[in-house]
Amino acid sequence: MFEWSEEHDMMRTAVRQFIEKEIVPELDAFEHEGRPPYDALRKMFSTFGIDAAARAGFAKRIRREAAAEESAPGATANDRDDDLDLDLGEGGRSDPAMTLIPTIELSRYCPGMVTALGVSVGLTSAAINAKGTLAQRQRWVPDLLSLTMIGAWAITEPGSGSDAFGSMVSTARRDGDEYVLNGSKTFITNGPYADTIVFICKLDEGNRPAERKVLSFVLDKGMPGLEQSKPLRKMGMHSSPTGELFLTDVRAGRDRLIGETEDVAAGGREGAKATFAQERVGVAGMALGIIERCLELSVEYAKERVQFGRPIGDFQLIQDKLARMEVARLNVNNLVFRYIEMTQAGKHLSLAEASALKLYSARAASEVAMEAVQLFGGNGYMSEFRVEQLARDAKVLQIYAGTDEIQITHIAKDLLRR
Repeated sequence: MFEWSEEHDMMRTAVRQFIEKEIVPELDAFEHEGRPPYDALRKMFSTFGIDAAARAGFAKRIRREAAAEESAPGATANDRDDDLDLDLGEGGRSDPAMTLIPTIELSRYCPGMVTALGVSVGLTSAAINAKGTLAQRQRWVPDLLSLTMIGAWAITEPGSGSDAFGSMVSTARRDGDEYVLNGSKTFITNGPYADTIVFICKLDEGNRPAERKVLSFVLDKGMPGLEQSKPLRKMGMHSSPTGELFLTDVRAGRDRLIGETEDVAAGGREGAKATFAQERVGVAGMALGIIERCLELSVEYAKERVQFGRPIGDFQLIQDKLARMEVARLNVNNLVFRYIEMTQAGKHLSLAEASALKLYSARAASEVAMEAVQLFGGNGYMSEFRVEQLARDAKVLQIYAGTDEIQITHIAKDLLRR
């Protein structure tokens, strides 16, 4: 794959037109007035039938798995794909490009919306779908996929970060047929408004914390003892509400334990790692959108801005910046195409491959956005010129879903094992 298909281009055009009509005029409300993005995202889903397609695709998947279970009894959640198909084709496999296109197009103008959307539709629903029981999947996944409910995936804690599991202190304690959950989470996307929360913690069995099993629970807004903070103020991604969660003796039945088992392989570290890999692919799509928009704005400005009696695009230093932006765009675009082609062939990126994809894309987006600010000069530092927002938003791509340093570790360890 070296270019978008005609169908892909039609989809990109339609999505872009919707965004420019419905979202761009309201950008300041999302960026500076604290307006949550969910109504706008639901309107986009409804306009393009994504919500209905998501429910239909999920139902088709459930029927297909039920048929497979009848022919091969004993299949488990570990045999299940982590990917969620929004619209299954005749061959039973979706076109991953159609999932990435809204991500890319939204990121051209409002990357924060992608974060809010991706965590709800992607991470939260995938965490339940990949390892949950049939009843759990039917209970929560369709509403998450269609944005009927907003989801949050809660792993990061105030004392943790890159060492998410080693520093985790949130606990689940058995109490009869239930669990009692305690702990706090921070930097949680959609945390202030989430209806459905995947809460990741350690089973308190009296053993050393490092030896404890990691469990995941599905919680609902309003449960006694669950407190969701107001949105936190942050450098960028203002259209993506981020908050804290506080759990004090929250009681959860086994029906809320993902997989309804304490088996680590069914819902602990491996489930979280699979979610990380999916998140890193999404970052590449976001990076591509940011790079494309920064390059477009920079080219326009280089033609129009006159200094020393000439358009600044005539100067070689400006041409160097534009050329480097274009190289970054081509490279990230090709990485995205590679992921699409692999997925269409039924193959999955390894964690190290997803880390490499994320590392390069995030760095490229941050560098391009900062160069765009530099090219715009004083204007680039002003909110009126959108490169300022894109530069702030791009930086977090090097931090969330695993920092650059963590990606390097995954890649290097994989190389050294060969």
